[in-house]
Amino acid sequence: MGQPYLQPSDYQNYGLPAGTSADWITAATALINSFCRRPDLNVIQYTERLRVVQASRTVLLSYLPLSPLGLASTPLISIQARYTKPRRGEMMASPLFDIVWAFSLPGQWTTLDVSTVDYDAHTGELTLPWSLFGLPFNEVSVTYTAGLTTIGDDVKSACAQIVRNAQATPALNASMSRIDTMQLKYFSSSLLDETVQTWLKPYVASRAG
Repeated sequence: MGQPYLQPSDYQNYGLPAGTSADWITAATALINSFCRRPDLNVIQYTERLRVVQASRTVLLSYLPLSPLGLASTPLISIQARYTKPRRGEMMASPLFDIVWAFSLPGQWTTLDVSTVDYDAHTGELTLPWSLFGLPFNEVSVTYTAGLTTIGDDVKSACAQIVRNAQATPALNASMSRIDTMQLKYFSSSLLDETVQTWLKPYVASRAG
């Protein structure tokens, strides 16, 4: 996990006492990451292997928003794709399939030029080029970067609210040395109230991470 989502200079701006222990903020940050099913909301690197729906050239990445890291101009680092043997019920009614199979092309990974792949940073949708012989790929491995270049008011507010909820919970209103991950998860339904979940909803990964 990277830096906590609230710094001491933020505490009073988000309704927390200036003397709030950093341990509370660290615990709230960990709970946010767990709820969002990702290791961090800051921009970091991910790799996903995805199946492409039959007759489609698009896939949806799990972690949003797609964001370049550092001086990079694109969040897409590398993409490999392949045309594999179709699953049952997906056999293509095309003579091209016989040609591809005859040349033993199925199963071979091809490195794609990331500049040939269109993407939507907010939805995570990638549009792939056609494979050799004009057939669509049906499996892809994507390495990319995603996350928030700046932690916004929504995440900071969520972090502060979790701390307030925790401090208002009698079982947690004790020294931080008695609070561990299992305790936080046990009380997560009350700590992550409806307002907190609304703030964090845009950042929840579409797949378990």
